Amino acid sequence: MMTFILFLVAVAGLLVVMRKESGAKPAIGVMVVTGLLSLFFASGLLALILFIGAALTAAAGLPGFRQSWLTPRVFAMFKKVAPKVSDTEKVALEAGTVSWDGELFTGRPDWHSLLINRNTGLSEKEQAFVDNQCTQAISMCNSWDLAVERADLPQELWDFLKKEGFFGMIIPEEYGGLHFSAKAQTAVLQKLAGNEMLMVTVGVPNSLGPGELLVKYGTDEQKNHYLPRLADGREIPCFGLTGPRAGSDATSLPDTGIVCKGEFEGKEVLGLRLNFEKRWITLAPVATVVGLAFRMFDPDGLLGDTRDYGITCALIPRNTKGMEIGRRHCPIGTPFMNGPIKGTDVFIPLDYIIGGQEMAGQGWRMLVECLSVGRCITLPSGAAGAAAYAAGTAGGFTRVRRQFNTPVADMEGVQEPLARIAAQTYIAQSAVNQTANLIDKGEKPAVPSAILKYHLTEMQRAVLTDAMDVHGGKTVTLGPRNYLGIGFSGAAVSITVEGANIMTRSLMIFGQGAIRCHPYVLKELAAKDNDDIDAFDDAFFSHAGLIFGNAARAFTQALGLGKADVPFDQAARKYAQGVARFSAAFGLCADAAMATLGSELKMRELISARLGDVLSNLYLASMVLKNWHETQPVDGERDLMEYSLALLLSRAENAMDEFLQNLPNRPVAIALRAITMPLGRRWDKPHDDLARKLARAISTDSPVREKLLAGVWTTQGEGTVENPIARYNGLLKDYNKAEQLYRKATKAYAKGQLPMEALHPEERFEAALEAEIFTREEAEFMRQYEATVLDMLTVDDFPFDEFARNKGTLIDHNPA
Repeated sequence: MMTFILFLVAVAGLLVVMRKESGAKPAIGVMVVTGLLSLFFASGLLALILFIGAALTAAAGLPGFRQSWLTPRVFAMFKKVAPKVSDTEKVALEAGTVSWDGELFTGRPDWHSLLINRNTGLSEKEQAFVDNQCTQAISMCNSWDLAVERADLPQELWDFLKKEGFFGMIIPEEYGGLHFSAKAQTAVLQKLAGNEMLMVTVGVPNSLGPGELLVKYGTDEQKNHYLPRLADGREIPCFGLTGPRAGSDATSLPDTGIVCKGEFEGKEVLGLRLNFEKRWITLAPVATVVGLAFRMFDPDGLLGDTRDYGITCALIPRNTKGMEIGRRHCPIGTPFMNGPIKGTDVFIPLDYIIGGQEMAGQGWRMLVECLSVGRCITLPSGAAGAAAYAAGTAGGFTRVRRQFNTPVADMEGVQEPLARIAAQTYIAQSAVNQTANLIDKGEKPAVPSAILKYHLTEMQRAVLTDAMDVHGGKTVTLGPRNYLGIGFSGAAVSITVEGANIMTRSLMIFGQGAIRCHPYVLKELAAKDNDDIDAFDDAFFSHAGLIFGNAARAFTQALGLGKADVPFDQAARKYAQGVARFSAAFGLCADAAMATLGSELKMRELISARLGDVLSNLYLASMVLKNWHETQPVDGERDLMEYSLALLLSRAENAMDEFLQNLPNRPVAIALRAITMPLGRRWDKPHDDLARKLARAISTDSPVREKLLAGVWTTQGEGTVENPIARYNGLLKDYNKAEQLYRKATKAYAKGQLPMEALHPEERFEAALEAEIFTREEAEFMRQYEATVLDMLTVDDFPFDEFARNKGTLIDHNPA
């Protein structure tokens, strides 16, 4: 018995030392002390094992011992198996900053480092712009009118956007721009996301494009000329990056710029002869200035010894000779301005290069650094705004749509998707708002940008699918009354652009994060490249300590022991502890994958994707927790928070389970499962009770619905297009009164107090008035209420020949 007790003491002591990553000396001390106690009071065999363990730990863990024999051998082996990082990958890894994403790799995330950056909201100027200018802009948009009748924004809307500075949100005030914070840009795009065409038109010039590149890298001359003109809309920019052979793999673009002499404004100057073909370029058909990425070469050495400069970015005016521009692509669902650009022997002077000649060859670095911010804002904000818009319409529709004498929102089959809509909207809003706040604090989040781009656009697609489902025939019938169908079909665009989601998930999130965010991998690779054995020794054995620490933390926390100390209230504490537990498990699994697969991990995209899913769901859960912590919860929001976090942690656990099922090294996978999931799966999907509560919350006039819709267009002004959310909100405010009268009429009909042929609600209301079951005021109220409901349920129809572009192909199916 004493032997067993001492064994448990040794294990417990080692787990404590490992959890704290205290180093080799405390571990040696634990084993020596328990070994001596065992020698005198229990088993000599246990004492021997502990002494051997202490000796091995000293040999491998104490720098004075290991550096003489172990480190050189490990360093030599590491050089052979470490993946080679290409120059383009190095640029991507060095771009941006690491913040909370790095904490999640440590296995012991410091919550205070996240919570210290409190989101203080928008300035008065920014909030006024969102409330006024953004409301006016979105109130001029009907999806059918823009997508089908015009395939463009109205001229008065273009003029308004230019006049109010929508295209200059990122441009400093000294150049006439608005110079909004990242939070304000996010709020603007969420407000405009009720119309995809409008959101894209405003978002793109303020994301990756000439404006941002000029602000960060342009010469003074370029800034002084272009930035004021971009800010007030005299110039409309686009950026040509992707082409027929270079989509997600933008570094392989075949477009060239050859250094040569040519004529410009009547003089012979040194410049570039460009040949390029670009596709899928947003705003290209109407752009007045084109930002262009190309591969720059100097075969004749006109600039010096360098022959291949690499990717370079330049600004080209629309009317430049040899450039073909103006044709359009037709993006699925929402035909926003998008088209091809071609150029044959286009000559430009060298000072068209963004940043001037000294920035030649720096294009990839410029693009990656800008993309890390832009991808965090434009598409994720659009996704959050579209989700909120869908939540508002789906909740309103399902409450006023009655089947079987009951609102469909009270049917559990409908409540399940309504709950998913509410939770994913809440997650998306928390993620974009809190990540934008990190950007405003100086971060350039490269890995979170990939997380938000992939997961929030996927959530947008899922939310819109659920919203379409609960609307039924209302939204599968296109026309001016359909407020979801066009946005639903256009969701595929967000999935594809700015890095296709398949590639982002399978290659970028974990592939970049494993090196960029890991506390030690980048240091180890740098030591290898510099042949610095001392730096490698420090990084590698610190890394080893992290592995042991994560193993101890993952194992004990999975057993419910030594839960992480987290600075959250009682409602959120268990979820934050869940994030901390999975952080340790994720860190351990990530190291195991890199150790067992080595350079092959690059090609094992499904393994990388699942580890990326774990990281992503932990990041999103952290943003929800931060949002809960620093905002004032409304009645019912706790249910929304709990559903959202249970959903995210369930997904994280599922991704980890799938990783363990598919890790090729099965002994390692079995050991990892025993450490990280000793009791099996612990996080279930959200309970049905929560789903019922959320469904009711977004389908009634509730504080939760009001909070979710705070960032979208909810008002209806004179002279604006119809706002379905405003109409649904009006119906929901009167819903309780209407529901009582619906029930009164239904009960009277069932008792035979109303004529049996009174099948329409309107007929029953009139009959109820005649039978004095309704008062005159009640009957009039229900006439108006039901008329509005019927109007919201109505779908469009058209003349027979409406949809045939070629009227000559029409067939008379019913000849006289």
